[in-house]
Amino acid sequence: MRCRTSPAVADKPFDQSAEQARGINAALQPFVERQELAGAVMLVADKDKVLSHSAVGYADIAGKKQMDADSLFWIASQSKPITATALMMLVEEGKVNVDDPVEKYLPEFRGQMVVFEKDDDHVLLKKPAHPITVKNVLSHTSGLPFSSALEVPTLDRLPLADRVRSYAMIPLDFEPDTKYQYSNAGINTAARIIEVVTEKSFEQFLDERLLKPLGMNDTTFWPTEVQAARIAKSYKPGVNNTGLEETTISQVQYPLTAHTNRYPMPAGGLFSSAADLARFYQMLANNGQLDGRRYLSEATVEQLTSKQTPDGVPNAYGFGFSTGGERFGHGGAYSTNSYFDRKHGLILIWLVQHAGFPGEGRKSQEAFRRAAVSSFSEG
Repeated sequence: MRCRTSPAVADKPFDQSAEQARGINAALQPFVERQELAGAVMLVADKDKVLSHSAVGYADIAGKKQMDADSLFWIASQSKPITATALMMLVEEGKVNVDDPVEKYLPEFRGQMVVFEKDDDHVLLKKPAHPITVKNVLSHTSGLPFSSALEVPTLDRLPLADRVRSYAMIPLDFEPDTKYQYSNAGINTAARIIEVVTEKSFEQFLDERLLKPLGMNDTTFWPTEVQAARIAKSYKPGVNNTGLEETTISQVQYPLTAHTNRYPMPAGGLFSSAADLARFYQMLANNGQLDGRRYLSEATVEQLTSKQTPDGVPNAYGFGFSTGGERFGHGGAYSTNSYFDRKHGLILIWLVQHAGFPGEGRKSQEAFRRAAVSSFSEG
């Protein structure tokens, strides 16, 4: 199957040769041919320009629809850095303080308890040493669970205010600041703070302050009919871990275009494109500004993208960002990933729609990374 690139790459990928872009595609083609990868969109950029933007494989295997560079994807937990960035805008304006207790903004969290003892026969609760803070919910150190019992069967079935109220009714799993526990509930709580402070819906604030100004016009909780037609189908390993079988996104309700039964899920509900995500990361790589507009201060970008988990807690997590080594970014449930590699000065966007991979498919992202660094890194 022929590998496809965006028009700019097909002609001349900005400051790099078309041969380098084709080399990235060629590294992924064997995974497609072995039916270990349905298809992928790959974007490489530096802080100023897109270097390569291409696609391999299929967006729809049965329909023989090839993947295109502008295909859309459910980016799942890649939504978390975007949500955290939105909240930090309010921190810069002095409307929120990350050291404040969440209950200052959301009174329903007052009196929340923590599990002190638990076994099959009893649960003993006690008052935590301190209430959960905004910093805790942004860095997964609050003790809040991943989700609540109300978020069944999907994570987007109730309004944000109702979901967050349900978290306040649950005892914390551990003392705040003592452990790391990945928590959609925490990031959703951060988004609810935005709603209370601004008196706007989260999706309205996000659109007005971040997505539209950055030109991220394909990033949304509710794809239009036209956008929905561009979403790559989802796949999982076939029988006996061989080949690929079409599946659906189990965490969200269908139809994806419906506003009546789907609500924003700040921790993991966005759909987006590689081009949109590149804009977001370029803003961060430029210390909070892009195209002459400042979104965040350099100090706030550093706070977002550096380790905020306490000493002694092994996981390196910032505010909505995975950090570690010389990169910051985030992955998503269906195998998407994006990050800025400070060492090489490269933004890498990897968009696939896989609930697991057969065979050697899980190695495809690393194959992309190696090819991108080899092609475009100066170091």
